Amino acid sequence: MGEFKVLLVDDEKDIRETLVKRLGKRDIEAHGAESGEAALAFLAEHAVDVVVLDVRMPGMDGIATLEAIKKAAPLVEVVMLTGHASVEAAMQGLELGAFDYLMKPADIDDLLHKLQDAYKRKSLRERRTRPKTS
Repeated sequence: MGEFKVLLVDDEKDIRETLVKRLGKRDIEAHGAESGEAALAFLAEHAVDVVVLDVRMPGMDGIATLEAIKKAAPLVEVVMLTGHASVEAAMQGLELGAFDYLMKPADIDDLLHKLQDAYKRKSLRERRTRPKTS
């Protein structure tokens, strides 16, 4: 697997920290942010390939955060993380440019597959947007 960088955005500290650790054990550089605002601040300073974004968070929710991410860094892929009650919000996220969504609690293997697929799509899109050199 190629090396890529992931930002996990979830207001639930245990979920966020567990996923960061589990991805780290699989040689994926993963960082955590506890809110949409913290995610945007992190993205302003660090490049990432894929964001895993909780739909329901206090303050700036996942949909507003997704919109801001897509404006600031359109090539960054976003995987929405949702509970059963907010599947509609995840579907709205897909309409706004999210790559896909996963139900909470996310199985680590399912998450890994989504991250790999999202990273591949980002890489392809980056190649297509690079200026051609003669």
